[in-house]
Amino acid sequence: MLRPQKPLAAKVKVIGHRGASALRPEHTLAAYAKAIADGADFVEPDLVMSRDGVLVIRHENDISGTTDVAEHRPFANRKTTKLIDGEPVTGWFTEDFTLAELKTLRARERLPELRSTTYDGAFQLLTLDDMIDFVAAESATTGRLIGIIPEIKHGTYFRRLGLPMEDALLATLAAHRYTCRAPVEIQSFEIGNLQYLRSKLGRAHANVRLLQLIDAAQLQPADQAAAGHALTYGDMTTPAGLCDVARYADAIGPMIRSILPLDADGQLGAPTALVRDAHAAGLEVHPYTFRPENRFLAKKFWHGEQPNTFNQQGSIAEIRAYLNAGIDAFFTDDPATGRKAVDGH
Repeated sequence: MLRPQKPLAAKVKVIGHRGASALRPEHTLAAYAKAIADGADFVEPDLVMSRDGVLVIRHENDISGTTDVAEHRPFANRKTTKLIDGEPVTGWFTEDFTLAELKTLRARERLPELRSTTYDGAFQLLTLDDMIDFVAAESATTGRLIGIIPEIKHGTYFRRLGLPMEDALLATLAAHRYTCRAPVEIQSFEIGNLQYLRSKLGRAHANVRLLQLIDAAQLQPADQAAAGHALTYGDMTTPAGLCDVARYADAIGPMIRSILPLDADGQLGAPTALVRDAHAAGLEVHPYTFRPENRFLAKKFWHGEQPNTFNQQGSIAEIRAYLNAGIDAFFTDDPATGRKAVDGH
């Protein structure tokens, strides 16, 4: 049996991935409220831009699958195809709507074949300002500081549209007393914007940290590809690459299977060197994403044979295998499950 690795962090943090997105439509006040009630240390807003330059919380700028935009006849002619980070995408896009127009839409469940649609149509889209005010209110009610972990989505794409997000994000954080003292961790799959943020923040803002997200090894950060560079995520996770990342970031956010991969039978394999190498470079490791349904778990943790079965005990067991591998925080669609895994219930 492998000896458990120790995390760098003094306390492993539970991150509500888009809120409690296994139980409520992602990025809604309901999802954030549930995540906080269930013990999340951080809640995550993914950030895109409206046409009038407001930071809006959606996982993608394509809002076809997570809102009722297709039912709004006045917006029918805004459906289009765009090239987003090198990939063609057809749908409706936040940058083609003002904030006032986006506020007429309602959120929907992203995975209706898997998760409840009970709350479809019940909740508005949020701005980052909306979300910070809500988390601050929840913090005052619960008596604990709740971290916010915003992700800048498609930074290079929006910058080329004349809608850069980095300074807007810093200005928003500075405008709220809560985010001047509560834990904040800014994430991106790109490199240049995190380096820019480090240059603006320095090391003086003790409550703000930076998280370099890591995609599949063969892929490239969008800003690197756009600039014609050859750097891949695989390059970034070599010992030398991790030392480079540590010059501007505080942590990396890799996919969970890059830490404990699955074998051909869907079982957990031996740990890779990623956690050890990241820790050696001084980087914490905050992997994504643990989900509580069978289909997302290693086979040994399944309960029954149905892929869509909600399986909290299996998810707890899987998360604990990763805790033994030394992770410092983790993203989960069900923070109650993550809390039980960390706290030993």
